[in-house]
Amino acid sequence: MPEVDQFSRSLLEEAKRFLEKALEEEAEGRTAFLHAALLLAFSALEAHLNAVAGDFLARKDLSILDRSILSEKDFKLEGGDFVLKEGLKMYRLEDRFEFIYAKFSSSKLDKSAGWWAKLKAALQHRNQLVHPKEVTKTTPEIVESALTGIIEAIDALYLAVYRRPFPAKTRGLQSISTF
Repeated sequence: MPEVDQFSRSLLEEAKRFLEKALEEEAEGRTAFLHAALLLAFSALEAHLNAVAGDFLARKDLSILDRSILSEKDFKLEGGDFVLKEGLKMYRLEDRFEFIYAKFSSSKLDKSAGWWAKLKAALQHRNQLVHPKEVTKTTPEIVESALTGIIEAIDALYLAVYRRPFPAKTRGLQSISTF
């Protein structure tokens, strides 16, 4: 198993474990564990998305724009041809997810799926936490929904592009981490 795949799984397990720890804690500790769980869950989603993108970057039939989105690198015109630059080119998480889903599967993303709504709500909460303009209350229910949405999103991506389920989905929110 490539290193990034194992790291992706570790991040998700850490996020689930922090949620478990939050449920065992009182006020101040609970909030810290909930924040950690939410942010690690999104790191896990990004890592999984990058791993899937990496699996397809070796294909020769990809356009420069495809490669730009998959590798999150900018491109420029050089000698009459478009080439990737070394610089970073960020794409919104949901846009990149939708692109990979559509590009490497035989179907379009069903945005009416329950997990998509959970993922969008979780993204909004994460953005309020990462770019605060006011105090945002993070509850166990919010983090449970976010983690569930992220796990189901990864599963949907696996089913779409690999034609197999995401193995960790069967454990739900139960972590295999013991810290």
